[in-house]
Amino acid sequence: MTVTYEGALQRYEPVFGLETHVELGTTTKMFCGCLTAFGAEPNTHTCPVCLGLPGSLPVVNGLAIEYAIKIGLALNCSIASWCRFARKNYFYPDMPKNFQISQYDEPLCTEGYLDVLVGGSTIRVGIERVHLEEDTGKSLHVGGATGRIQGAEYSLVDYNRAGIPLVEVVTKPVPGTGYLAPEVAKAYVTELRDVLRTLGVSDVRMEEGSMRCDVNTSLSVLGSGVWGTRTETKNVNSLRSVERAVRSEIARQAFVLDSGGRIIQETRHFHEDSGVTTSGRSKEEAQDYRYFPEPDLVPVAPAPDWVKSIGQSLPELPSTRRSRLIESWSLSELEFEALRNAGALDAVEATVAVGASPADARKWWLGELARRANDAGIEVSELPITPTEVARVAELVATGTLNDKLARQVIDGVLDGEGTPDEVVAARGLSIVSDDSALLAAIDEAVAANPEVVAKIRGGKVAAVGALVGAVMKTTGGKADAPRVRELILERLA
Repeated sequence: MTVTYEGALQRYEPVFGLETHVELGTTTKMFCGCLTAFGAEPNTHTCPVCLGLPGSLPVVNGLAIEYAIKIGLALNCSIASWCRFARKNYFYPDMPKNFQISQYDEPLCTEGYLDVLVGGSTIRVGIERVHLEEDTGKSLHVGGATGRIQGAEYSLVDYNRAGIPLVEVVTKPVPGTGYLAPEVAKAYVTELRDVLRTLGVSDVRMEEGSMRCDVNTSLSVLGSGVWGTRTETKNVNSLRSVERAVRSEIARQAFVLDSGGRIIQETRHFHEDSGVTTSGRSKEEAQDYRYFPEPDLVPVAPAPDWVKSIGQSLPELPSTRRSRLIESWSLSELEFEALRNAGALDAVEATVAVGASPADARKWWLGELARRANDAGIEVSELPITPTEVARVAELVATGTLNDKLARQVIDGVLDGEGTPDEVVAARGLSIVSDDSALLAAIDEAVAANPEVVAKIRGGKVAAVGALVGAVMKTTGGKADAPRVRELILERLA
């Protein structure tokens, strides 16, 4: 017996929370001068400090503190006037010191929130804390079919990532979302990613691991008011997978409870191929980590004036930008979400800034260009065409130089590196044919070849003129001015 997601929600209320780990975009690591660049040869960005060798001492990265404060302010948090780091003790192969320098009961940022839009409604997700810590190394399991330790022949450890500045954004439990729980979780991570990208504190490339989520999920019996035992699905690394992990875990927990079992507090792994989670290890409580203040670091006490200046330097945040663009472009919330979900928001805004109308910019970026990007397996922003070039294509259509069919051919040329839109139009001879004498020759040919259609038009069935217009367009290779062709045909047959 299995339980569907919809069936589970007829009997249970889901509660979820998210712990999002974000690698900060500093040049050097959290407590040493090693570089943080992604993709270097294994174990080449290491030193005695990040390898945890005896006698080495950490020094706090000041820019990482500033970035964490930026994040806290953008998430409406209170910034601590005094905080300190703590040792989080646990053994793991990719943890060179056998402890992690983190923050425990005295984090840098607390008590914030982030509003997210789901289905046209705004849902507030509470932020419990934003704290700084160092990232771990990366274990590589070799010889197995799945890349996990089970079935591997041996394991290797790359410590290049160990010590990279990491911010953890921890939400409060999010109850009361019902059927929308997976969508709210995805929307929250999407909005958080947009905030972080806007702040410029991280590249938030989930596919490279610079942003990853631990998804906590529990179920309570409807109307009981008692929250169930939670599980933690570790290191979910895509927006779609966040939604799928919540959905899968709700269905799984409902099946366990309906079968008379109990939920075990544990970590779980999400499998991209099957969309299900499997058991990892029993979940530790805070006391299991034996936290104590980090003896090698002094407390951090951000000056109020410094915090204030950081706040004043924040860029326009996504929520403010959303309100501005919805109003100025006369969009609905759902239309705006379509733009953002397609990754075309920046491109559309830049295209409007150089003269295109919002409607034309949206039309080309969400239509033809989104299709090309999807076919190529890349983001729409990665296409080799600029907002200025898209605006010029839109202008050529608006002025009657091109129709949509010809405009798509111009876009083909630009994407193929043939030059600017005007250069492609000239080289390919793509301008609309609007000269009446040239059009009349094609019209006379179409009239002579379609006597039955001509009879219908003269008999009062004006809609039949479309067939003749189509014939003319075919003859001219799609270059004829269709509205003018229609006018001339009706005049010819009057």
